[in-house]
Amino acid sequence: MRRPAFAAGVAVLAAAWGVAASGHGMTAHMAAHMAAVAVAAPLMALGLAGTRADPASRWPLAVAPLPMSLIELLVVWGWHLPAARAFAAGSAAGLALEQAMFLAAGLLLWSACLGTRDAGNSERRAAGIIALLLTTMHMTLLGTLITLAPRTLFGTTGFTCLGTTLSPIVDQQLGGVIMLLAGAGSYLSGGLALLFRLLRSNRPQGARQWS
Repeated sequence: MRRPAFAAGVAVLAAAWGVAASGHGMTAHMAAHMAAVAVAAPLMALGLAGTRADPASRWPLAVAPLPMSLIELLVVWGWHLPAARAFAAGSAAGLALEQAMFLAAGLLLWSACLGTRDAGNSERRAAGIIALLLTTMHMTLLGTLITLAPRTLFGTTGFTCLGTTLSPIVDQQLGGVIMLLAGAGSYLSGGLALLFRLLRSNRPQGARQWS
């Protein structure tokens, strides 16, 4: 286990859940969401990669990149339906279920892409690249829809930080921008990193010696 990576992921997750529990509008919700799935989850997956606790090592056929990408899409979009968001914002049980599902979906996807003992397999890396880029696309789309919506979608009452109060629509727009920047950026970076590793591993042996 890569203990520093896993410990850093747990620390980010704890901070994210603290922000989520504060209930400060869409800005705080989206910051917590992105911290969990786009920062904590990949760090924890990297820490667990190849160990007995790694879900992709235990169940490599089930925890595969493309199916896990679909699960994350369903979880993320499902919890951003207005009724589901209201349920999470209005009850401790709803919030706990939402955050647990975000973490599980993120950890499974990143584990599928980064974990397993055959993570160096070219086919699995290629599937991981596709899965992370597809996730980038749907995160970008959802973030754009939230940012450009002409009215509030989630019943937010606004956000106050450091003496500045944001109106509900601005709060929602800022949440969408956080999803665009943090969510799409993290998954795109992960996909590009896997692409670099795939290209490097497939270079001819002679080319590697001269590099």
